[in-house]
Amino acid sequence: MGHPDLEVERARLEFARKCLEEMRSRTLAMADREELLAATEPDVEAVRYQLRKRAETLVAEGATLCFGRIDEERGDTWYVGRRHIDDPDGEPVVIDWRAPVAVPFYRATGADPLGLAGRRRYTFVHIGGMSELGDIYEEDFTDPDSLAGASGVPDPLLAELRRERTGQMRDIVATIQAEQDVVIRAPLHECLVVQGGPGTGKTAVGLHRAAFILYEHREQLARSGVLVIGPNSIFLDYIAQVLPSLGETSVTQATLDGLFGLRFRIGIDDPPARRALLGDPRWVGTISRAADAVIAPPAELTVRFRGRRVAIDAGTVAALLRDARARDTARRSQREWFRARIVREAYDRWTGGELLATSLDEFSAEVLAHKGSRAALDSAWRSLGAVALVRSLLTTKHALARAGGFDADERRVIGRRRFREGTAELWSAAELPLLDEAEAQLTGAIRVYGHVVVDEAQDHSPMALRVIGRRAARGSMTVLGDLAQTTGVAGTSDWREALVHLGAPPGARQVELTIGYRLPRAILDHANELLPVAAPHVTPARSARDEGDPPELLEAESIVDTAVARAHELRAEHATTAVIAPREHHAALRAGLGFIIDDSIAQPLSLLSPELAKGLEFDSVVVVDPDAILAVEPHGARLLYVALTRAVQHLTVVRGVNRPR
Repeated sequence: MGHPDLEVERARLEFARKCLEEMRSRTLAMADREELLAATEPDVEAVRYQLRKRAETLVAEGATLCFGRIDEERGDTWYVGRRHIDDPDGEPVVIDWRAPVAVPFYRATGADPLGLAGRRRYTFVHIGGMSELGDIYEEDFTDPDSLAGASGVPDPLLAELRRERTGQMRDIVATIQAEQDVVIRAPLHECLVVQGGPGTGKTAVGLHRAAFILYEHREQLARSGVLVIGPNSIFLDYIAQVLPSLGETSVTQATLDGLFGLRFRIGIDDPPARRALLGDPRWVGTISRAADAVIAPPAELTVRFRGRRVAIDAGTVAALLRDARARDTARRSQREWFRARIVREAYDRWTGGELLATSLDEFSAEVLAHKGSRAALDSAWRSLGAVALVRSLLTTKHALARAGGFDADERRVIGRRRFREGTAELWSAAELPLLDEAEAQLTGAIRVYGHVVVDEAQDHSPMALRVIGRRAARGSMTVLGDLAQTTGVAGTSDWREALVHLGAPPGARQVELTIGYRLPRAILDHANELLPVAAPHVTPARSARDEGDPPELLEAESIVDTAVARAHELRAEHATTAVIAPREHHAALRAGLGFIIDDSIAQPLSLLSPELAKGLEFDSVVVVDPDAILAVEPHGARLLYVALTRAVQHLTVVRGVNRPR
């Protein structure tokens, strides 16, 4: 039997849906008005664009608009949902989950009800793409006995966790837990490192923090924007709908490589040893010294003006070079300042301190138009581009040796051939951060965002972390990861060290999520057995889900045949199934599974490597040949930990016969 107020609450939610439709109609009508209050035609079009964009967010499309209600002790009642909804008179029907008044919905407890007399959480049934209120979970804070769940309906969190996966991450706005809410509502200026084990919701927390910050600082972030960095395109596809479902459609989501757009073509696959060296923070000094190498103070610098030579002595030139380099700006700006000061010094010497008809601007224009004068200035400080600098360090033995930082053996691993003139220049993914570092040092022309969210941050090299850090205005970041899942050859094992490479943002702090909501206890406990080897310094996550099957451990003569057969069985039972296997098994698995596309989650049955499975979740998972995964150097135990923690309902592990456990 359902809650006695079920029909009343259904009527309220239907009223909210109609009010949302009316809000959308009013917004579209305003966009179509001829007499928009704008000064010029471009302004009118800009206003229309913003209004139509807002109208797009006012479409329910089967989403749950309201997921609960709070009754305050003082008598006010608030319905909490994805977005604020007004009635035609402007009165709130639903309040946005990010509003301050909604905080008790997520944080109130029997010990501290935060001014609430009661709270209702809704569970929904999903029929034909629409959501209908199924039942109500009632909590009466004036009656402690009711907090055990007197209505008898499932806890909405567990009901949500039992839902089948669709191949895309859903938002958690209806089921945010108190420890997650504290992180989500952290101030914009904070750099927050979120360490969390599998299933603790760190990815969702990071995305919801982005949504909260956009709500709190809409006008400011409309100019600077929010950037979300994921580990690969599969992961970005997986999380793509979370922020739009919360009404946020203007966030930039990219991989680290994607930050460079189409400027550089990736076509080099580095071996692990080279990737590790390319990610080493010693490159900061190496690039700086290479940039300094184009500065060569002459014995005397001479420019010409109207046929006369004006000489600047070596001491003055050296002093101006020192002053230029001491300026806290990029090299290009320093070089321009130095050239301007040299010209000013020449002007003062030419005029002898007397007031002449020729102005400094005229003098400067004529000097810089003279080929010989420009050559003299260039000889003191040559112009240098980021691409040319990095190309030289990677392809010219003596250039890297002169710049220092790496010994002869390391230079042999780093070095590669230059591409022939007339052919497309290709780069490796690990070389791109060097280009970004050089660009930052030489020109400072780097796009900066109001806030940056970076997921799976533990796998980024120091040089990659520098790319990310310099894109965050005033160090405003959400850094998400799990040190137990560090598998990158130049990844981090210490968040304090990672923060240094992110630019040492002031006031940075670390929080830890330790309660796993996604994985059943039996699966998480099985995976946690690897932690003493994989990451002994990491606190194991604890599962909040006592339900679920224990892992199914199979031994087989033919690992591939057994895995294929089991995957097809699980596919018939679950909405999403993944086969996670080492690359050497993919060809045989692909043949057995038939329609599978490697490294894709677009189908109900997916085939992935452990590296690309990171951050994803599936109803059921088949892990193939765990011993081969475990043997991968240097992070096999962590790769296996990743593979074992992707299933939310059922886990099967297929290993060879007589392999030691």
